[in-house]
Amino acid sequence: MSEVSIAGVPAPAPEPDENRRQVLYWRLLARLFDPEEQASLESASLAVVEDVGLPAALLDPGASVDSVVQRHPELAADFDGLMTPAPDEEGTRDRAAEVRRAALASKVLLNVFASGSGAVTAEQLARWQSDAGWLERALGCRPGDLRGGRGGTNRAGAGGGVSPTGTGVGGPTPDLSRLIPEIGPELGAIEAGLVKRMRLREVLADPALASQLTPSMSLIEQLLRDKDNLSGVALANAKALIRRYVDEVAQVLRSQVEKATVGEIDRSVPPKRVFRNLDLDRTIWKNLTNWSPEEERLYVDRLYYRHTSRKTTPQRLIVVVDQSGSMVDSMVNCTILASIFAGLPKVDVHLIAYDTQALDLTPWSHDPFETLLRTKLGGGTDGTVAMALARPKIAEPRNTVVVWISDFYEWRTHELFESMAAVHRSGAKFIPVGSVTSGGRGSVNPWFREKFKDLGTPVISGHIKKLVHELKTFLT
Repeated sequence: MSEVSIAGVPAPAPEPDENRRQVLYWRLLARLFDPEEQASLESASLAVVEDVGLPAALLDPGASVDSVVQRHPELAADFDGLMTPAPDEEGTRDRAAEVRRAALASKVLLNVFASGSGAVTAEQLARWQSDAGWLERALGCRPGDLRGGRGGTNRAGAGGGVSPTGTGVGGPTPDLSRLIPEIGPELGAIEAGLVKRMRLREVLADPALASQLTPSMSLIEQLLRDKDNLSGVALANAKALIRRYVDEVAQVLRSQVEKATVGEIDRSVPPKRVFRNLDLDRTIWKNLTNWSPEEERLYVDRLYYRHTSRKTTPQRLIVVVDQSGSMVDSMVNCTILASIFAGLPKVDVHLIAYDTQALDLTPWSHDPFETLLRTKLGGGTDGTVAMALARPKIAEPRNTVVVWISDFYEWRTHELFESMAAVHRSGAKFIPVGSVTSGGRGSVNPWFREKFKDLGTPVISGHIKKLVHELKTFLT
């Protein structure tokens, strides 16, 4: 590399360790974007790795981190917190140590993010899951935390991506901890892609391998599509994964329902005379006439309690969900949401799923797991068959809310909209919902969107919190 001079003054020559680190990161970038080896980068990287006393196996794309650590157990501790380096209090950089960390970071990043293409075997998936666990350890997390979404799913930072070194290819050791909210969903997406590329039934038939799968929406969709073809151990493992995912989502949605607006205080119901309802301020105020200055004591004749009972009226909630392939995210979220509302007092929940045929899932509406096992994703869309099941359930329109979740790409467009408009005119509250995903994504037939807007019942789309708020306001 030639020196560059400014105003006749030659620039200082790069330090050897700086060049070594650049070589390792340029090789990493080259292999991430092109699986073909660059001979010059490979030979230069091998020289660097051997020069800092590390094994050449770090440069072997076919070797997992596990296999490297098994041969060289002293390296295990180096991966823990590798990408969250502690700041140097003295303000100096140990450049030789940074070269060593660059070699280790390159290994784990390449193994995880260069996932290749084509068919994937169960062994390859298990190896990737293990390597992803090492990456999570390098980021200061426990293996499995980021892929399960517990490391955060909100987008952090601004301005897009960052180079592996954080400050350019020649910068210091990477500190990727601030990108954990970005990396978590990316790892989940890579794992879901690998599962798609392999024979899922082979994974499910192996309890050890199935237990390592991270439940995600893409995985749950595949399980729901293939559940009728599974049996024995594979079916049991599929059900366990669905149950895990349902429980995780239910926990989040239940907290959103609890935080939403609730009904007004019902002062016609006498307050319950328990200590937690004692209105201490009012009790003191009402008994001030009993104050004895001589004794400096307040004599209490009567205790006052707060009203806590809230007004509720019997309500009927009818949830109609499009179970065609494009609506799987909404199907999962809404069956869970329906089960939560089914647990509220004086709320009568009915659940209907449809494609070209309609299925009344009301008997299982309290259990989203059982509900999902009875769905059959895919097929066309004919909302009129679902309306034929829903209409007879509207006994008292003023006390009924109908939530219809679909992208509204229907076969009998005009016929279905007219029946929906009739439900709205009857006095029932009709809520069309185009997207109830956790991320707020989804598309809606523009014709239906405009028609609902003209009807005065605009389509709810975006985050599921919007639907939670609408339902909680009406039902409580």
